[in-house]
Amino acid sequence: MQQRLLLHLFCILHQNPAKKLQHSKDFCLNILIFALTKNKYAIMKIKKSRLDAIRLILSTQEIGSQEELLSELAKEGFKLTQATLSRDLHQLRVVKTIGVQGRYRYVLTRPHQYRHEGEHGDVRPAITPQEANGYLSIKFSHNIAVIHTKPSYASTLAYHIDNYDFPEIIGTLAGDDTVMLIIAEDATHTAVLRALRTIIPNI
Repeated sequence: MQQRLLLHLFCILHQNPAKKLQHSKDFCLNILIFALTKNKYAIMKIKKSRLDAIRLILSTQEIGSQEELLSELAKEGFKLTQATLSRDLHQLRVVKTIGVQGRYRYVLTRPHQYRHEGEHGDVRPAITPQEANGYLSIKFSHNIAVIHTKPSYASTLAYHIDNYDFPEIIGTLAGDDTVMLIIAEDATHTAVLRALRTIIPNI
């Protein structure tokens, strides 16, 4: 439809002498600008819908490869190349981490829109029993805590701790099997353990 409109405007511009119908040219150019602008916003709307679909899929399913994600997006009506998907994942800051049964999965580093609601109405990000079972031990030293995990589980655990936004924990730093927690000055070790027990029942 847009191509037909552009062709029609092109014909009008060339059929009308500039000296007689300059106002027609101006009108057509304004219509052309409007059409291009409208198309730009339509493309932006499609991209936003696609990014929302990616967020939802990664928040509700275990996706371990771009091929799997492309397949799920196709079910939702989105046809795109792997290069476009790679750019989308980069924009959303998606990372790969260990998931259920030890297989890798894509996770959102900022999944605020798609957290699960707790029984008291509080909003919580999802964590699987397999992910929680990656925990091995925790040790404290003043306002620092170090959590040891099974290999490849640390980033997943830090990801969930960050998204619970505990007031007792200022931030995390994760390696392959170690998570370092920076504890708030007024938080006790007991309070930190109580908060972490929300995510790690066996802590």
